[in-house]
Amino acid sequence: MIIETNSAEETFALGKALGEKASPGQIYTLDGDLGTGKTVFTQGVAAGLGITEAISSPTFTIIQEYDTGRLPLYHFDVYRIGDIEEMEEIGYDDYFFGEGICLIEWADLIREILPEHVIRITIEKDLEKGFDYRKITIGE
Repeated sequence: MIIETNSAEETFALGKALGEKASPGQIYTLDGDLGTGKTVFTQGVAAGLGITEAISSPTFTIIQEYDTGRLPLYHFDVYRIGDIEEMEEIGYDDYFFGEGICLIEWADLIREILPEHVIRITIEKDLEKGFDYRKITIGE
């Protein structure tokens, strides 16, 4: 499925709709260059789960946990992962196979430990279509 958005509000709303439909145990990979709106999308997912606390990218902490919504949200940013052992040290399988949902930025860096069935989300810009234009692809 491909969705085009033309504002941060539309990107947020798409994330919110996804969060409202999310089920326990779902894993979403979130790919896109810096500045494409991954954090805005994630804030929408959190809102859809009923999470009201501030959402920020876990770039330096690897994972942020939010458990105040109808399901816990585990937001990973694995950009700074040096090797898979670091994921094992944080107990990734407890998150991947738990009762919450996982949203993983830069997931290609840990492809070998991802479960077979994940929902892949890619956000792309196209400046020829406008500064706020985003093409968001959601699929398996």
